[in-house]
Amino acid sequence: MLTAMNATSVKLDANPITSPLRSFDGTGRNYSTTAFRQTFFHHHRRNASISCSASPIVSVDEQRGETPTRIGSLAQVSGVLGCQWGDEGKGKLVDILAKHFDVVARCQGGANAGHTIYNSEGKKFALHLVPSGILNEDTMCVIGNGVVVHLPGLFKEIDGLESNGISCKGRILVSDRAHLLFDYHQEIDGLREAELAKSFIGTTKRGIGPCYSSKVIRNGIRVSDLRHMDTFPEKLHLLLSDAASRFKGFNYTPEILREEVEKYKRFAERLEPFICDTVYYMNESISQKKKILVEGGQATMLDIDFGTYPFVTSSSPSAGGICTGLGIAPRVLGDVLGVVKAYTTRVGSGPFPTEILGNGGDLLRLAGQEFGTTTGRPRRCGWLDIVALKYVCQINGFSALNLTKLDVLSDLREIKLGVSYKHTDGTTISSFPADLSDLEQSKVEYETLPGWQADISNIRNYSDLPKAARQYVERIEELVGVPIHYIGIGPGRDALIYK
Repeated sequence: MLTAMNATSVKLDANPITSPLRSFDGTGRNYSTTAFRQTFFHHHRRNASISCSASPIVSVDEQRGETPTRIGSLAQVSGVLGCQWGDEGKGKLVDILAKHFDVVARCQGGANAGHTIYNSEGKKFALHLVPSGILNEDTMCVIGNGVVVHLPGLFKEIDGLESNGISCKGRILVSDRAHLLFDYHQEIDGLREAELAKSFIGTTKRGIGPCYSSKVIRNGIRVSDLRHMDTFPEKLHLLLSDAASRFKGFNYTPEILREEVEKYKRFAERLEPFICDTVYYMNESISQKKKILVEGGQATMLDIDFGTYPFVTSSSPSAGGICTGLGIAPRVLGDVLGVVKAYTTRVGSGPFPTEILGNGGDLLRLAGQEFGTTTGRPRRCGWLDIVALKYVCQINGFSALNLTKLDVLSDLREIKLGVSYKHTDGTTISSFPADLSDLEQSKVEYETLPGWQADISNIRNYSDLPKAARQYVERIEELVGVPIHYIGIGPGRDALIYK
């Protein structure tokens, strides 16, 4: 139903939502249901609309307390990574898998990751640093050495979880090797974006890039430094004075240093129970045959090496980042699951070959409620990019995929897949290009598949999906050469089909 597209429907409300759809074209106008359909039909010149709905229905396996075969067969150490430009719905899969694992670990990124998950009562939680396994009370959550940690943000997140009845005591470990992200990193992130003017990256301005820069030029401050407050002021002075010399708009005084040091003395005391040699902990857990699930932030198309550089993040959200971000050996890593939307979105600047411009993109954004968990920014929307997906599957060696938000496409009469890129002379581009000018000048060739035009949000068995929906899933599998084992048809924990 179209009415389920309203923002409030994402909260697992089983009742239809009938309030008008809010405009995102800057006019402040509201869309009625009828006007929405008419606008979309006119834009695509066909009888099409978009919907997204979710009704909380418990799966048969969940009712019986059984572990679905797809989950039970996962390797001792498994990973969940994003396949696109982030926001694919990784948190939901991690949350579902977490109760079958002893440890859930974050390996890279920082509070620029935003994972939205729902508990069994349908309550929404937006996580940024705390691993998505936190809702499962028997799961230990690890923030690895590859993560950059903003302590005010971490404590705020913990306080929010605790206030909602989620116990964090003794359940979160923070690597003593992880680097600290300070407020000043966030400030200079904004200053740098302002310097770049029209060439800005479009970062979340959460200070991630500047913090990783501090790490790489070797003047960063690590969690373990909080145990040495005698030398901490000197190290922090080096960081702040360096920023002041580099950015004219950055104000730094001795008083600012004193205030910051006092604040971090308090933080150090509160963080102490969480600090751990997580490299030792992870490897001991592996030796003890504990099951470990690794949660990646962002996605491979934002990888510092493999993404659309320079419009990328500052870490390695691909399979290699699992080992370097946790200190575990490649040989222990078993299954790696890729999470991909049934369409494509990205936030910020950078090339987006299959982007749908104009009203079509706006309406897809409304249908999927595509607004950033971390920043609230509207996401750019487009068709599923098979060229990019094949490239990401090659890099990560996924054992299976989780196709999310299939329900968002439910009312479309036709659905497109971007199956190849062409040079301006018509020749095929063999893989995803490194040169952004080649990417921007390329022409996407599409394959058009029939839509299913039916609500699929209550379906829990793959065979019960409409034939056209199954054809869409199977065509993706055929094109990328990786099986799809999980299909998301709504935001709730239960809204998942095991294939």
